[in-house]
Amino acid sequence: MKSLKKIIAVVLCVLVVCLGFAACSNSGKADKTDSEKIAEKGELVVGITDFAPMDYKDENGNWIGFDADLATKTAEKLGVKVKFVEIDWDNKFLELETGSIDCIWNGMTITDEVKNNSSVTNSYAMNQQIVVTKAELAETLKTVDDLKSLTFAVENGSAGQGAAIDNGLNATAVNTQSDALLEVASGSVDACIIDSTMANAMTGEGTDYANLKSSVVLVDEQYGISFRKGSDMTEKMNAFLKEFAEDGTMKELSEKYSVQIAQ
Repeated sequence: MKSLKKIIAVVLCVLVVCLGFAACSNSGKADKTDSEKIAEKGELVVGITDFAPMDYKDENGNWIGFDADLATKTAEKLGVKVKFVEIDWDNKFLELETGSIDCIWNGMTITDEVKNNSSVTNSYAMNQQIVVTKAELAETLKTVDDLKSLTFAVENGSAGQGAAIDNGLNATAVNTQSDALLEVASGSVDACIIDSTMANAMTGEGTDYANLKSSVVLVDEQYGISFRKGSDMTEKMNAFLKEFAEDGTMKELSEKYSVQIAQ
């Protein structure tokens, strides 16, 4: 019986030691910062949607745009590759929290929701939520009251959707801002509410939507980049944004993509 007790005691000791090593190992993994994890895997995974002029594909299928180019330059500074992943914008914070992406970088408006669900950088670009409709109708729209009888398309989970709700407008949610423009062009709705950066790039003379025009501005806002809560990447990114502003990178991209940078 004593021998059996000794054997059991030895086995228990071994188990305790093994569990201790496992705990230390897991603790070590948990203690790694986001920047260390990014360096370890050798890539910065950026969550985006198809949103010109911030993120969109060129004729060769490569992601370009104000945000895409800036993300590529950031990855170079980190010594890693950049990987762009299209996400469902309504699930952006879930994608971030589960580690499917390292950041949300897609002309994202800094809101209380963004601040509550992520660690967001300083603003780096300016934007507006703006009403886009067919040119002949746009001429008649001057105030929010003029919008009350119209039907709208908005991107699900977007600042445009928030603006529609805040102003009591009749809006239907679609997957992307590009889809919202299509709904207006097809006549399915009277108007859409999208970012002014996209409206400037995609509507008016010489664009894919030459017969669409911007009208009433609903919200002035700023863009930021989201990382996970407590991430060390937020401050690193703020430092990079400052460098990009000082070395002329931001100005160069602003002129290339017609995006208003933050002052």
